[in-house]
Amino acid sequence: MRIEFEGTERLARKLLEKSTTDFQEVSEKNIRDIYTRSQRAGGTPVASNELRMSAQYRGDEFGYLKHYAPHVEFGHRLVNGGYVPGQYYLKNNVDTQRPIYKQDLKDKMKE
Repeated sequence: MRIEFEGTERLARKLLEKSTTDFQEVSEKNIRDIYTRSQRAGGTPVASNELRMSAQYRGDEFGYLKHYAPHVEFGHRLVNGGYVPGQYYLKNNVDTQRPIYKQDLKDKMKE
């Protein structure tokens, strides 16, 4: 699963022109924020705690290692024909982070 912030492309490009190191620093800080939020109550759905424990980040990448993570995020059909709706825990986390990321980019550009 890949995370992309929409509406920040121009700002990110300008910061990248200024300094790749600054852009990388902002990106990694925001991925850490997403990871930290995923570990708090309400950040990741908890049935057995396995999904939360499978959250990993490295540099500017974040994801869940459990094979069923997309099914919890987006929902899934049941064998008997029923449907379990998605919980959109990752989308909600990214949506929360988006304005923070944009502000971090602006702040770094002012330095």
